[in-house]
Amino acid sequence: MVDLTPDTVTDAVLAQMADTPDARLREIMTAAVKHLHAFAREVQLTPQEWLMGIAFLTEVGQTCTPSRQETILLSDTLGLSALVNLMHDSTHAHDATDSSLLGPFYRDSSPKLALGDSISSEPDTMPVVFLGQVRDQDGHGIAHASIEVWQTDAHGSYDMQIHGESRMDHRARFEADASGHFHFRTVRPLAYYIPLDGPVGRMVKAQNRHGCRPAHIHFLITAPGHRELVTALYLGDDSYIDSDVVFGVSEALVITPQPDSTTPFPELPAIRYDFTLAQDAGMAASRVGADPSKLMQTAH
Repeated sequence: MVDLTPDTVTDAVLAQMADTPDARLREIMTAAVKHLHAFAREVQLTPQEWLMGIAFLTEVGQTCTPSRQETILLSDTLGLSALVNLMHDSTHAHDATDSSLLGPFYRDSSPKLALGDSISSEPDTMPVVFLGQVRDQDGHGIAHASIEVWQTDAHGSYDMQIHGESRMDHRARFEADASGHFHFRTVRPLAYYIPLDGPVGRMVKAQNRHGCRPAHIHFLITAPGHRELVTALYLGDDSYIDSDVVFGVSEALVITPQPDSTTPFPELPAIRYDFTLAQDAGMAASRVGADPSKLMQTAH
C-alpha cells in the first residue's frame, strides 16, 4: 500500500481504469478524471464546496420530469451543448446549414400537418408564413424531406410549460413536396427566459446573467442518405440576439420577416430560408438533447 497525496491520487485512479475494455469509454473517462482533478487542484476545492456542488447536481437530476429537462438546460447554459454542436459541424465534408441547439423543449411525435397549415391552434397575433426548400449540397431539392418545427407562442411560452404532456401546440411535422419545397404558417415567436425556478436558474442569476433567449423557431430536418440537421432560426431585431444565454445564435441563422406578395399567403409577412443537408457519412445523430419523457424512460 502506498499513501496517496494530492499529486498521486489521479494516477492511482487512472491505473484502476486502465483495463476498461471499451476503448472509447476508457478514453473519455481518463480525460474526465484528469480534467476534474485538475479543476479541483486549480481552485483548491474544499469539502464544503464540493458537497454544495454534489447537492446542486443532485437537484438538477431531481428537477427533471417527462416535460422538463434540467440537465440539458445545464449543458446549454454552460455552453457545452454549443461546443459539442460546433465540433460536430466541423466534421462536415462540405458546407451545410449551421446547426443550433435542440434545447430542452423538443418532443417526439409532433402532429403531422399539411403544407400551408398553421402550427398555432389559436393564433392571437398576426401570423407569418414560413417557406423555403430543403436542398442537397449540389443545390438540388430533396424530395419529401421531413421537417419538424417547434417554437414558443406569441407570449414566449412553450406548450410543455403551459400544458405539460397533455397537449401539443406551436409544433408540427411537415413533408416537403417532390422538389423539397415547404411552407407553413405560424406566429412570430417571442424572446423568453429559460426556466429560472430551478437549480440552473439559481446558477444563472448568481452569475448575474439575464437568462434570456432571443426569439427563434427550431427545425429538425431529415431525409434518407443525408445527415440529420438540428438547427434554429433567430429573429434579427431581437434585443438578446447578441447575448443568447445558451450560445445558440450564428450569423447565418438570423432572419427577418419581410412583405412578400409572391407567397401562398401574400397578405402575411414572410420568412424565406433554404436548408442544405450534408451527406450521410455514417455519423451519429447531431442532437444534444431529446424528448424529456424519453430520457426519463431511459434513466429508468
